[in-house]
Amino acid sequence: MEEKTFKKYQLWLEQIRAINSDDYNILSSFSEEEINDAFYKDLEFGTGGLRGIMGLGSNRMNEYVVKKASFGIANYLKKHYDFPSISIGYDSRNNSSLFAKYASEVYASLGIKVYIYPTLEPTPLLSYAVRKLHTSGGCIITASHNPSKYNGYKVYNHDGCQIGIKVADEMIEEISHVDIFKEFKNIKSFDELVNNNMISFIDLKIVDEFVKDTLKISLLKDFSKKEIKICYTPLNGTGLIPVLKTLKEAGFNNVFVPVEQRDPDGNFPTCPYPNPEIYEAMKLGISYCNKENADLLIATDPDCDRCGIGIRYNGEFKLLTGNEVGILLFDFICNHSSLPLNPIAVRSIVSTGAVDKIASMHNIEMKKVLTGFKFIGDVICKLEENNEENRYIFGFEESYGYLTNPKVRDKDAVNASLIIAEMFYYYHERNINLIDKLHSIYETIGYYKNSLLTYEFDGENGLKTMNKMMDDLRNCSFEYLENIFNSNINEKLDYLLLKSTSKNGNTNNIESEKSNVLTFIFEDESKITIRPSGTEPKIKFYIETVGNSVKDSESINEKYKEFIIKFVKLY
Repeated sequence: MEEKTFKKYQLWLEQIRAINSDDYNILSSFSEEEINDAFYKDLEFGTGGLRGIMGLGSNRMNEYVVKKASFGIANYLKKHYDFPSISIGYDSRNNSSLFAKYASEVYASLGIKVYIYPTLEPTPLLSYAVRKLHTSGGCIITASHNPSKYNGYKVYNHDGCQIGIKVADEMIEEISHVDIFKEFKNIKSFDELVNNNMISFIDLKIVDEFVKDTLKISLLKDFSKKEIKICYTPLNGTGLIPVLKTLKEAGFNNVFVPVEQRDPDGNFPTCPYPNPEIYEAMKLGISYCNKENADLLIATDPDCDRCGIGIRYNGEFKLLTGNEVGILLFDFICNHSSLPLNPIAVRSIVSTGAVDKIASMHNIEMKKVLTGFKFIGDVICKLEENNEENRYIFGFEESYGYLTNPKVRDKDAVNASLIIAEMFYYYHERNINLIDKLHSIYETIGYYKNSLLTYEFDGENGLKTMNKMMDDLRNCSFEYLENIFNSNINEKLDYLLLKSTSKNGNTNNIESEKSNVLTFIFEDESKITIRPSGTEPKIKFYIETVGNSVKDSESINEKYKEFIIKFVKLY
């Protein structure tokens, strides 16, 4: 253990002794390994805010880290706004409502007007509230789709978008100057601040307004009764009320919910990884679909910003990937909606390029942005500044994030549940299965196969390993890369240096914010993108291959997977 780590631990012990005896006793019992893991660094604050395992320590989500971040953000808001205010929300996770209360106390004690939801609500409703209430910013306590031991703190700007790199850097600077243990005496109680009108509860009529605005983006514009049977699961999260209300008002009356996953529960007892990308999280919903003979399965993650689906195909339920749903939705919007003049769609750089071909066929501009829905939200904000908001028609990320409603500036699983249900209903009424429809699209544009390999590297050594892996890939020659992947590479894109380099040595600038991401484009049209996660101790390899048939594209994809597995074993 490094000396600075142990000194930080001793400082916490000394300071917490006078504040909270229970926390002091827990800290006193830490083993050397626990001390190192909890204190070797501060929990990193970035454009995604904070996210980490709950517990005591500077590298954990706890009362002290939440209050320190809130102090720094409050100081940032006071410097940039004459009358600063903030909207606050929280999800169903353990300690979410408590952390939201701590944050509210800090903001209000420092003179920032707080509007907090009285009940747990989805992340998109926080983005919506920031815009509706015209607050200077927003925050929501959530760890999205992570396991139950995690929690987090997302931060939004006045546009309802998650903060960008420049704002995050300024907030980090403010947070770094906060000595939270000295600031404890300046924090007033939640009840006192409510009585002083520094904290107000958000009127839940805003949920009804949110649903109305969601319904305005209906693809079918038909709210008559629809007979298809839908199984919807909120995965013990926040989506139950707004999703069911939206579907019902759109005419989907035949919707049922698995009782085990209906109510909010931060322990996620039936889905340890409450992520609709993962089969285990969808397993219970699939069993209900089979028992109840449902036509469609819809699942939203705990903060209701991701949406996954399953459909019956050849007698069994199949789950669709985020890319597959993105292709289907975008194709449906292009062919069955009234498109505005000069329409714009947006995808992340790790999402399928199949939508680029669809966009080209319909004369739609497809913008490609860094991973993180804030970058899609930024595109909408820039359009709004030029009174061109109506040009935006669709944004998506392969990680099950979709948005057609420009009133929200984050991925929105309430919106996604509606447009997916409408698209499914449209094809169902014409006896067209979504998987068959997907194959018909592939017949036109080529057979795309996208896959993701994720490797977890925990702790301080894990972070060093991931950094070394990225540095090695960034600095190695084309010849070395071609030996790794056994394929000719046409181009390397480095989003940290903002440079693209072709095999013959020509370079061009990349117009983007900086991010530690590398993309390799191969001679056979395949593409591999590598990025460390911004919210988890993981490095991700996104593989996209294109073939003349399903078998062809899958075969090429498997080839690249094998090369990546061999490469990672070197570390």
